[in-house]
Order: sequence, then structure tokens, then C-alpha cells
Amino acid sequence: MFRIESEKELLRAFRSRDRKHVELPKGTQLPLFVRDYLSWVDPYGVRVFLVFVAPGGNRPTGIAFRRDQQGDPTLSPKMCEWCRTATDAEIGLLTTDVDSKRRVGVNVCLDLRCGERLEAMSDRTGRSDLDDKARLVERMARFASEALGLEPGSDA
Repeated sequence: MFRIESEKELLRAFRSRDRKHVELPKGTQLPLFVRDYLSWVDPYGVRVFLVFVAPGGNRPTGIAFRRDQQGDPTLSPKMCEWCRTATDAEIGLLTTDVDSKRRVGVNVCLDLRCGERLEAMSDRTGRSDLDDKARLVERMARFASEALGLEPGSDA
């Protein structure tokens, strides 16, 4: 669990190149208490924002993704790489810029509601979702580290 005190602190979680795109959902009240991670889709449905604290980190990490995938829905993946659930959720490619010349992506639930899906699955099976959610955040942190070079607790 982590707490975000202000909009300025939330924006600091994102890389400087992404901050100009961050738009909080209407009605967001700060401070925010976040259990596992925070995600939201911009009002236009073009960007998805993710904020989490990596295992071993002490500061939030933010990633601004683009949902600009167009293509054949029959070729889209059927399982999210992060929550590993095969659901009726829309799974697709979310991308983010590494720098001005490179973009990386990951096939995940396009709304990043992975935690809710894990929780619902745990409710149906009668078991705890704590380990599943911990692994989910670990996968997010691995993407941030390996694809973007962001380390836990470092300045974005």
C-alpha cells in the first residue's frame, strides 16, 4: 500500500517525457491511498496510465501507455501477460516510448483492470488474491525495469 499526497507527487512518478500527457480522472481527490497499483484511461480512450511501487522500491513509478493498436481482432492475444487471466476482457498491445526513436509494448488487459480480475477470480475460487497481486506488481516492475530502464525508487 502507498499514499500519494498531491498531484505534483503523482506527476513526479512519471518520466518527464510523459508528464505532459497525464490527465487525472474527473473527481479525483487527493491524497490517494493505493492498495496495489493505480490505473486509469484518459477521457479520449487513447492513453492508459499506470502507477505502482515496485517491490523493494519506496517511490511510485508511473508509465503512460498508448492504446493505438489497430488490427485484426482474431489475431489479438487471448491472455494478459501481467495478470495471466484468460477472460472476456479486451487484451491488446499497450505501447510507450523509450526515447524519441524507440517504442516498446506489452500485451495486457487494455483497461489495466488486472487487479480486479484477479480479485474476482479469487472470490470465485475462495482463495486469497494477495500472492497473485504481488506477482502482478512484480511483472509491472519487470516491464518498467527491462523495457524502460526504470529502477525501483529512482527518479522517473
